[in-house]
Amino acid sequence: MMGHWLIVPILLPMVAAILMLLTTRMGRTVERSISLLAMLGLVAVSAVLLNASLSGDYQVYALGNWVAPFGIVLVLDRLSALMVLLTSVLALFSLLYACNGQDREGRHFHVLFHMQLMGLNGAFLTGDLFNLFVFFEILLIASYGLLLHGGGPLRSRAGLHYVILNLAGSALFLIGVGTIYGMLGTLNMADLAVKVAQAGPEQLRLIHISALLLMVVFGLKAALLPLYFWLPGAYSAASAPVAALFAIMTKMGVYSIIRIFMLVFGIEAGVLSNLAQPWLLPLGLVTLTLGIFGVLASRCLRKQVAYLVVVSVGTLIAGVGLLTVESMAASLYYLMHSTLITGGLFLLADLIARQRGNVGSELRVGPTVTQPLLLSTMFFIAAMAVVGLPPLSGFIGKLLLLQAAVQQPSMVWFWSVILIASFFALIALSRTGSALFLKTDDTATTGVRTGRVSLLAVTALLLSSPLLAVYGDVVSDFTTATAEQLMQPMQYIEGVLGPQPSSMVNSMGGEQ
Repeated sequence: MMGHWLIVPILLPMVAAILMLLTTRMGRTVERSISLLAMLGLVAVSAVLLNASLSGDYQVYALGNWVAPFGIVLVLDRLSALMVLLTSVLALFSLLYACNGQDREGRHFHVLFHMQLMGLNGAFLTGDLFNLFVFFEILLIASYGLLLHGGGPLRSRAGLHYVILNLAGSALFLIGVGTIYGMLGTLNMADLAVKVAQAGPEQLRLIHISALLLMVVFGLKAALLPLYFWLPGAYSAASAPVAALFAIMTKMGVYSIIRIFMLVFGIEAGVLSNLAQPWLLPLGLVTLTLGIFGVLASRCLRKQVAYLVVVSVGTLIAGVGLLTVESMAASLYYLMHSTLITGGLFLLADLIARQRGNVGSELRVGPTVTQPLLLSTMFFIAAMAVVGLPPLSGFIGKLLLLQAAVQQPSMVWFWSVILIASFFALIALSRTGSALFLKTDDTATTGVRTGRVSLLAVTALLLSSPLLAVYGDVVSDFTTATAEQLMQPMQYIEGVLGPQPSSMVNSMGGEQ
């Protein structure tokens, strides 16, 4: 048993944020020290939790010792452990990059950064639908401040759109949660899975509508069509370390779709079983298609990377929509790859922009960068990874997804969209590399050189791709085990609520 370890990923960033508020007059060195130490501790705790999840058992932490479904619970399984560790690793290098100077551009950067981590980790670990809403609000409030960090009209305009859309999403989330509670009298996810399967005909219509509301909310968070139009402007306007951290925000929406619609409305939900499946594959493929058009049309590297985030979300949702163990395992592998690589690309785009003077990250003729060999090599590696060229992890992730679609009715559409999108991404990024490093004018270079700390942060994220490829067998075994666990919702229910009566198991289809 994990004891109190399970709540540490929530408490640690919260305590760090409070300490930094209390010591704000002691100077930035103290603030950075607290922030980085807390971040290193969070990575270590996340690794411990991932190791604990390898047994396949569900670890449950009941707050206040109130047993589920009457109290609030945190639940650790392979998926939640993976997401917490992925968030921590991405956040560590984003924070390290920010400590090279960008945290000085506004007040309370580190406090907001850790409050967002608290919200993200809480959302990944919670076993309660209402607390999923609560942690969503915590991370969103922090993200509002982070998006505006550094100020300027572009960030203010993007921030306004971001706030309005997410406030609308929060209202829909609350309506959906309230309606489900009114119908079923519980918001514990495991208990909801039981009660949805046993719901009477008079309850099904409202539960169905509430589930679709949740689908809209999670689609907004994930940036699915037609709710992705806020993302390119917001992510491209944010400062580089903030945009890098935001790479995990869309995956929060993907995680919520997987968790709710495979557990509560999954294969054992009776009349409402597999409620989201007919929507996910087409929405994913269309999102991917429009995202790649955005990549092709972008005239700014930052915005191009933002559209690559949209492309990754479309690919993930399409893979999840196939609803097989193989497709889910492939999607989780691709999720790790795409999150770390797009995070690294946001940081790399900032390094390139700083060496191009007033031209910045715009894809037009400008001065030669100060360190052309270093930055062009890094961009080449990142482009290979994100496009999916061998031997890096992007190739393995897409290959696994394509293999998972074999013998599926949608194989032709799935293969066509994935392969054509990859080809267009190759064209777009080849053109981008040419614009940045080959088509230069006679303007003198800025002389700005990449600092060691910044270089370390970017290199670490980009090296995740070859590492995921080298240890592909180990990672693939873990994602396969995670997918198998997700496909057996009754194990989650029994892990949280205890063994269920045989009559209840029969009513949920557990013995079919």
